Amino acid sequence: MTDLSDLNLEIIACRRCPRLVSHREQMASLKRRAYRQDTYWGRPVPSWGDPAARVLLVGLAPGAHGSNRTGRMFTGDGSADFLTPALFRAGFASQPTSIDAADGLRLDDLYVTAVVHCAPPENKPLPAEVSRCRPYFRAHLAGLPRLQVVIALGQIAFQGVLETLRASGQGMPSPRPRFSHGGEISFPAFALLASYHPSRQNTQTGRLTPLMFDRVFLRARELLR
Repeated sequence: MTDLSDLNLEIIACRRCPRLVSHREQMASLKRRAYRQDTYWGRPVPSWGDPAARVLLVGLAPGAHGSNRTGRMFTGDGSADFLTPALFRAGFASQPTSIDAADGLRLDDLYVTAVVHCAPPENKPLPAEVSRCRPYFRAHLAGLPRLQVVIALGQIAFQGVLETLRASGQGMPSPRPRFSHGGEISFPAFALLASYHPSRQNTQTGRLTPLMFDRVFLRARELLR
């Protein structure tokens, strides 16, 4: 079984994608005005959470001034401000805020990862960059022996999960599933749930509401055996 601590150390040291290395380090140097006094993480952001989790949450990639600054997935930006209260309401998080890596937040029965571990320009990783990061996602699946539910946040994360399963020889439904919020697919090892990503462009426009988000996590709870 994959050791998650060793895997995360490997992720932190990764420099496979020159474009992403350049961007994450440039953002850490330039900084956003509101965070001028902060020391940015500026490296690949490791996964984190409960190693005995039955639920795996899969995001797109670190935000340039969120996770790339704080060093923890979904921490310190607008996506965290929308996601963490939902996790708290569903009983997966110990508190409704995720501000920095030392804020005391704990996850229960939930582990968080992403299909890309470095902040990409314009939040858009290239297909080749997603592909280079795929072995890390595959290793996370192997390192969570109690896994029953995977929640993909956004279409890129959803397709990343499907492609990882296909490349691992675990089969693919025919026709290939299409992304839709609230979509659900059953695989032999786990159920895959799809949700819109909690980005500001989704939450501030009403495309994703707290009620819509809560229903995804409620369904995850229902699926746990």
